[in-house]
Amino acid sequence: MTARTVPIPATVEGSSVSRYLREIRQFPLLTPEEEFMLAKRWREHDDAEAAHRLVTSHLRLVAKIAMGYRGYGLPVGELISEGNIGLMQAVKRFDPDRGFRLATYAMWWIRASMQEYILHSWSLVKMGTTAAQKKLFFNLRKLKGEIEAIDDGDLTPEQVEHIATALNVSHNDVISMNRRMSGPDQSLNAPVREEGGGEWQDWLEDSGESQESTVLEANELDHRRQLFSDSLEVLTDREQHILAERRLKEEPTTLEQLSQHYGVSRERIRQIEERAFKKLQKAMRAAHRRQREEAASAAAALH
Repeated sequence: MTARTVPIPATVEGSSVSRYLREIRQFPLLTPEEEFMLAKRWREHDDAEAAHRLVTSHLRLVAKIAMGYRGYGLPVGELISEGNIGLMQAVKRFDPDRGFRLATYAMWWIRASMQEYILHSWSLVKMGTTAAQKKLFFNLRKLKGEIEAIDDGDLTPEQVEHIATALNVSHNDVISMNRRMSGPDQSLNAPVREEGGGEWQDWLEDSGESQESTVLEANELDHRRQLFSDSLEVLTDREQHILAERRLKEEPTTLEQLSQHYGVSRERIRQIEERAFKKLQKAMRAAHRRQREEAASAAAALH
């Protein structure tokens, strides 16, 4: 299955988005047993119909996540389309034998697809090159709203301090990102001076990564995602759910909400979350160590 071969309802801009949302409600949600059997059929027999049902049953999840990114001024239909591509990639790689639900795994791919689209579309200038800068980009507007900072103009030193501390980034990163998000994009073909003398792009150095570095970075990201997916199997269903609700969502579920869901105390939920996170870290380190040892053994065998 490729990312664009599974037929799903087309998204259209404007008022037609509401029609799309009505259309995807016709696809029923799957029980854990149905999801498992469909995933096995797709994984073991390349059953396209099974893959189609897995995708269509999660279209509402994509739409829900897309609504959380409406504040960036991009068409919701395009966000949904990008998220659907991420969903298809998740279905393609999903292994039901690891014991967790497709939605838990797919959320990573859906959000990654939407965020990459936003980062490339929101500005002609690359908005974030590191994980910290991307986190700043996707949380700055929310934090400014919480402290009632004005949309235009520089932040006060107190506001910069608050945001930098909350997101664990430098003050300069906050100031720079706020200015870049507040100002419109300018054409690089604009003349430096009214009387001529060249364009702004003539003064720019090419500081971008080489194609080799880009490929290596993409492979490393894919490797880490797979490592995370493999390591999730050490957690119970409850641990996976609590960890996903507390640490993988843009707006984490509160301890109180989870305590009511499971009928235990908030402190118990916090303990389960901490334990699950440590188990996951330990499993990922062990898996990474094994892979390094296997790679070293394979290299030694060649000599």
